[in-house]
Amino acid sequence: MTRQFDPGQFNRGWWVLAAVLSAGVAIFSYRYLPRIGPLAPGVVQNLFARPWLDIHVVGAATALLLGPLQFLPRLRARRRTLHRWLGRTYVTGCLIGGVGGLMMAFGTTAGPIAGAGFGCLAVIWLVSTGQAWRLAMARRFDEHRAWMIRSFALTFAAVTLRLYLPIFPLLGLSFIDGYRADSWLAWVPNLIMAELYLRGMLTGRPRSGAGAPSRGAPT
Repeated sequence: MTRQFDPGQFNRGWWVLAAVLSAGVAIFSYRYLPRIGPLAPGVVQNLFARPWLDIHVVGAATALLLGPLQFLPRLRARRRTLHRWLGRTYVTGCLIGGVGGLMMAFGTTAGPIAGAGFGCLAVIWLVSTGQAWRLAMARRFDEHRAWMIRSFALTFAAVTLRLYLPIFPLLGLSFIDGYRADSWLAWVPNLIMAELYLRGMLTGRPRSGAGAPSRGAPT
């Protein structure tokens, strides 16, 4: 007998993987604040590392750590106040991290391709997170959730960036060339996957609020 695809099981499996990877990268990234442990030379040598590296790390790592919790239906349904405060902290982290990331994009030592990639990431991250917050304030919750998925797909670039970096030397690319490619590959596929998910192309079940505006309903 053929086992039918279970979208709920699919979602739970991916959530667990994303949550574990996000927590690991976020906690490890906090080492940049006291400047302890292994530090990437290209990051600490960024022309605008002070003060923007610390600002970026505080915001982005916090958003990465908290982001997966916002997708827990039980938390959203049973702990609404906690959900809202975690959401506010997540949005604040994204906005702070996005501004810091944008400033660091101008100071990267990896060249204009990397600067453009990370700069575009920062701008789209700020816009998508701001849109998610605006829709929550307007109580258009279906659309809010869709934009939160887009926002976290960009937040998760911190994870995919690190997953892809070891692959480039295996393909015969130098670290710097791989890093330049990663400045785009770390987030563009994430955003495409988020859009495919929202439109039901991965699960066969489109998400409300992914396309045309809808009023939504509070949860």
